[in-house]
Amino acid sequence: MDSPEARSKGAAPAPAGESAYWQIAAGLGERQLVSHLLWFFGLVYIVEGLGQIGGLIAQPLTYYLKEVHGWTALQVTAFVTVFNIPWVIKPVYGLISDFLPLFGYRRKSYLLIANAAAVGGYFWATQINVPDVLLLALMLTAYAMAISSTLCGAVLVENGQRLHASGTFVNQQWLWFNAAAMAAAIIGGQLVQRLPPASALHVAAGIVGVAPFAVIFGTWWLIPEQKTSINVQGMRDTLNGLLASFKRRELWVIALFIFLYYFSPGFATPLYYHMTDTLKFSQAYIGILGSIASAGWVVGALLYRRFFGGLSLKTLLNVSIAFGTVTTAAYLLLSTETSAAILNFAGGFSAMLATVATLTLAADYCPQRAEGFAFAVLMSIINLATASADNVGSFLYTHVFHNNLTPLVIVSAAATAFAFVLVPLLRLGDKRQGEPAQSAGPMEPKGSPLR
Repeated sequence: MDSPEARSKGAAPAPAGESAYWQIAAGLGERQLVSHLLWFFGLVYIVEGLGQIGGLIAQPLTYYLKEVHGWTALQVTAFVTVFNIPWVIKPVYGLISDFLPLFGYRRKSYLLIANAAAVGGYFWATQINVPDVLLLALMLTAYAMAISSTLCGAVLVENGQRLHASGTFVNQQWLWFNAAAMAAAIIGGQLVQRLPPASALHVAAGIVGVAPFAVIFGTWWLIPEQKTSINVQGMRDTLNGLLASFKRRELWVIALFIFLYYFSPGFATPLYYHMTDTLKFSQAYIGILGSIASAGWVVGALLYRRFFGGLSLKTLLNVSIAFGTVTTAAYLLLSTETSAAILNFAGGFSAMLATVATLTLAADYCPQRAEGFAFAVLMSIINLATASADNVGSFLYTHVFHNNLTPLVIVSAAATAFAFVLVPLLRLGDKRQGEPAQSAGPMEPKGSPLR
């Protein structure tokens, strides 16, 4: 990795934004800059792992709706799906932050406000017993978490491309996300096992409400962002970057690939109902299974640098699809607590590879000056595809397969395997992970990045 000083000796002067960036980098030292960013991404994703609707509050919320209000799997899935709306419109937050600095910052100010709102939303949820009002409080937290995630993604793309470290940063994020998710799953399961449904929900919300303070600290001290102001030239540069994102053919191809990659009928909620009603697993053990799945993610992240970091992006995508297909199909063998533990660990491991592969692909092809918008668009496509797939899966489970998990597993595994057909459409050639598309060089007929 070139040092800031070495880069400053190039033949062409750096743009103003780049010069300011490398002035900060030179003051810290590039290795220290990377270290600061790794700490920041770790803090943000610990909070994401605890604080998203799928985090610590997930099992208490599902159990509360199931036991207190008698909701079906499809009803619970539909309720939770509403919280995907803030994640689907992530490009709006990215667009605003790209164009309009707030109090002198394009990223920091929005991150501080969003995490303060998350604190307020979760503490509000501790006082609520009515689903309609609970929806409002949790929706506030969903918007706050989505905005925080969007701005964190913009920080990742900006710094990942400059430092050629996108894959490293993505791996760091999901390592700590799942370390937090391990704890969240265990705590959530224990709360459900030991407390009445409403109390478990309220205690979970209170615990999660404290977590965003860590991001507030990290945002203030760890992000290398130069203060800026709204000016015509800056907005023109951002607009040019935004237009470039729409003109890039490869971004459209990547967007289509990511949607189809993630759109396989999901069975997360049907699996919960199957384990609760058919297999008669305790709520505490179901929480432990979530932790075991997160342990699979963590192991995948720890092994990534040694065994997967050197693979070409195309190879990593194919490996992740292979793991995903096999582990999904293996749920046909689910019958005991032991088999459930093995399957959850394997599923977490394969999901980690898929996440690193697709997010690195997205980060490497985002145009400069529109990083927040472009990356958020691609992440929103993942969220839309996942939410749609989960609803399709729950609909099939309830109305087509009559609460039978086996055919749903077969359909999901087949849809995952279909992604093999899509990889050649990307025309990645031998592109390395973390190599920005802008510096990948001209495309050759063989062994090349996208056109």
